[in-house]
Amino acid sequence: MMKQTWRWFGPADTISMDELLQVGVEGVVSALHHIGTGDVWSVEEIKKRQVQISKRQDGSPSQLKWDVVESVPVSEDIKTQTGNWLEHIKNYKLSLRNLASCGIEVVCYNFMPVLDWTRTELRSKLPHGGNAMRFDLLEFACFDIHILARKDAILDYPNHVQTSASKLFNSMTEDDCLALQHNIVAGLPGSNDKWGLEDIKRLLDTYKNIHADQLRANLVAFLEQMMPTCEELNVRMCCHPDDPPFSILGLPRIMSTTEDYAYIMRTVDNPHNGITLCTGSLGVRKDVNFEAFIAKWGGRIHFVHLRNTARDGLEFDDRYSFYEAEHLSGDTDMVQIIKALLAEQQKRKTTGRDDWQIPMRPDHGQELLSDLDKDSMPGYPLIGRMRGLAELRGIMKALS
Repeated sequence: MMKQTWRWFGPADTISMDELLQVGVEGVVSALHHIGTGDVWSVEEIKKRQVQISKRQDGSPSQLKWDVVESVPVSEDIKTQTGNWLEHIKNYKLSLRNLASCGIEVVCYNFMPVLDWTRTELRSKLPHGGNAMRFDLLEFACFDIHILARKDAILDYPNHVQTSASKLFNSMTEDDCLALQHNIVAGLPGSNDKWGLEDIKRLLDTYKNIHADQLRANLVAFLEQMMPTCEELNVRMCCHPDDPPFSILGLPRIMSTTEDYAYIMRTVDNPHNGITLCTGSLGVRKDVNFEAFIAKWGGRIHFVHLRNTARDGLEFDDRYSFYEAEHLSGDTDMVQIIKALLAEQQKRKTTGRDDWQIPMRPDHGQELLSDLDKDSMPGYPLIGRMRGLAELRGIMKALS
């Protein structure tokens, strides 16, 4: 069995440690979201979060611990190698050192420019009455061309998409436009409602002279800086794929395919440089072969997000509309993926690797039943994820 973990957003999370124990969680994935990007995670703040995870509501031990960091964010200065990027590199190393001193060795991160993730609808109504997050290419084109009015945006869309986006925009009210804008900027770290259109344009402008090859080189440079520290501390870093796995808003995307991962694994050929395998992000693409990818690079997978998506609606040029499907539905064969991961785990155990057990978590979930009455983080409800974990646990148990 892989280690069953759960993402917890800290004291503001609507889900408690008591509830996680009832779900059957074995470990916790968390981050210090209140610390500014580029700043140092102090030992004091790390230990404070560990204590929060270790206690139930009545103060008794929860028996849970903080297993995986998701994420120590990589600043835009580091990604673009501008501004305070050298200071942020130094601070990142110190954060890793402080995490290791507290016994935490797995650090997930991403290298997505500006937006951590993007959806056009955070709570899309499903036929069964629940909600799911959705990315609609037509709505996104409407935002990009007409609401954001990004310069040269029309160059990213075929004529028929431009025409449909114009029709959609003409049918929208001011409230519709504001709602779409809010949903899209939800992927800006810490943004919520604070970012306006001019803020987004300003952030996009920082990448006007940075193309994919340069961003890829900057990622390699970042990892080469981190690897000596990771080797010293036995910290395993693992990069999350782009979400969605294709270019948006004219921004370069460099971790969208299995070939992108292969390049980074070969170029920074160090076991501490690894992969966060997110089946929901990479699985949006039609050309991904998860079983072959795990067979080739399984030894470098340090963390797994198991979720499913279903392509639904407009698609063009390897870009797709999709929604968050049930964990065992959608376009990805979850049974075969788990089978390949368990085989990788057995290989590690046989060869004596200390990190033979792979931490996984049920990533995202549809809002179901009592989730509908709670204001949980979009994509992170209790019942929907509990259902997903139960299904994934059943597959692992059967295959084991």
